[in-house]
Amino acid sequence: MKPTKPPVQGVTRLWVMAGLMVLAGLAVLGQAIKLQVMETEFLQGQGEARFLRQVAIPTVRGNIVDRNGEPLAVSTPVDSVWAHPGELLQAADRIPMLAAALDTSAEEMERRLTQRAGREFVWLQRRIHPETADRIRAMEIPGVFMRREYRRFYPTGEVSAQLLGFTNIDDIGQEGLELTYNSWLQGEAGAKRVIKDRLGRTVQNVELVREARPGRNLELTIDRRLQYLAFRELQAGIVEFEARSGSIVIMDIPTGEVLAMVNFPSYNPNAPARSATEGLRNRALTDVIEPGSVIKPFALAAAMEAGLVHEQMRVDTAPGYRVVGGHTIRDIRNFGELSVTDMLARSSNVGMVDLVLNMDARHLWGVYSRFGFGSVTGSGFPGESAGVLRDYERWRRLEQATLAYGYGLSVTPVQLARAIAAIADEGRLRQPVFVKGTDNPPQSVLDPGVARDLVAMLEAATVGVGTGTRARVAGYRVAGKTGTTRKVGAAGYSERYVASFAGFAPVSRPRLAAVVVINDPVGDAYYGGQVAAPVFGRVMEAALRLLAVSPDQFDTLMTRAEVQP
Repeated sequence: MKPTKPPVQGVTRLWVMAGLMVLAGLAVLGQAIKLQVMETEFLQGQGEARFLRQVAIPTVRGNIVDRNGEPLAVSTPVDSVWAHPGELLQAADRIPMLAAALDTSAEEMERRLTQRAGREFVWLQRRIHPETADRIRAMEIPGVFMRREYRRFYPTGEVSAQLLGFTNIDDIGQEGLELTYNSWLQGEAGAKRVIKDRLGRTVQNVELVREARPGRNLELTIDRRLQYLAFRELQAGIVEFEARSGSIVIMDIPTGEVLAMVNFPSYNPNAPARSATEGLRNRALTDVIEPGSVIKPFALAAAMEAGLVHEQMRVDTAPGYRVVGGHTIRDIRNFGELSVTDMLARSSNVGMVDLVLNMDARHLWGVYSRFGFGSVTGSGFPGESAGVLRDYERWRRLEQATLAYGYGLSVTPVQLARAIAAIADEGRLRQPVFVKGTDNPPQSVLDPGVARDLVAMLEAATVGVGTGTRARVAGYRVAGKTGTTRKVGAAGYSERYVASFAGFAPVSRPRLAAVVVINDPVGDAYYGGQVAAPVFGRVMEAALRLLAVSPDQFDTLMTRAEVQP
């Protein structure tokens, strides 16, 4: 029996199926070639986009140290806690536990996470205490992670707060020297690519994109020891006289380096929150005062330059007042006839007005301008005030007269310190500098002979009948000038005062210049000689001994030693 042939229909179906299988195989092969050859980079990129991340490598901010290498601002590593909102919300029952550890509201935390549920990263709290970080790690809450950051710490606290300033939550300088030298201190964060799993954990470092560049250290001219003692004495003086505020500036005369700059009230820069209080301002650089009689040495310098003063000259201040432009200018009493030295020592307004009104207004303005009044000192400190010195062409006769004893212009404490240091340094004016090693060439603003004569007169102001006797320091010759000014109120000059003293020591070889300003003392004692001069004396005495400056007046040193028990 012959075998039967398969039906034609069955053969056709077989070939069709075979063809379809071949076509399917070719399609699969083509797709594989496309994926493996033609679209490799695209697909690899899509895969990496889901697991490959570029993350920042934190860098440490440079330290700020004093002239002796003692720390003033340092950065310490801390942890910050963040969350993947979607993953954490899936474990919502753990949120109260987490909120309690972070000392925050569970309801508020859940609300924030819900609002940001579409994100992959939300900060929960930054720069937390190490014990808190360890406690949160132990909880092993899904979607909660730690990131290493740095926190700024200021060892001197309120003592140097306004000078150093502070940084924000991202470690960027916001005030003071932290802001001025932010680019120097900040450094540059690095970057690397890593592979993370679905929980956000790094499982592999792929490549380094950019190396982290740490910030550079900043070495200041400040002496931390002087900073502490100046702050202590300023605070004591303000408390004693129930004053509102005050400032002290100490400068190294031969270099212009600022050795100490303190203000009170102050604030704690290590506090997590800072309110906008008066303590935030660096008053020594930002606040201006009418200097009062502290300006008289500079007015006298102008008179000496103009040839209006000679060594044997005597000035008749009787009857103790002058009427200028319908206003009466007085001394505290009728001094009668005075030598020029006694006129400065007794701080005679009348004598100075007589000299100033006999000189050209342009000349007086020129001398004040040369000493830096009316312009910033060049310190580079943010917010520094230039003070006020009106153009001489706008002066009236009364304004020229009041400029002789420190009314009608405004200055900062650091301007006064710079100017008095120039007199001490034979007429050489320097910028106040804060960074150690700064090139600071002087500018000649006064004839050295005139400057030496002024030094002798300023020394006389701290002895005998001078107004600055309470600024004296045992064992050292001190020179300086007191100042007392009324404060301007809504109805004009009030019965509130600013007391000041500007001086230097030792006279034989000037090393330190200092300015003390006490704002708004309360009570019967408000003169510069009563309030500011004693603070200057205590600060200068401690500073000279701390810096091992040799005494130049041994008779007073022996006298004090003899009376000690």
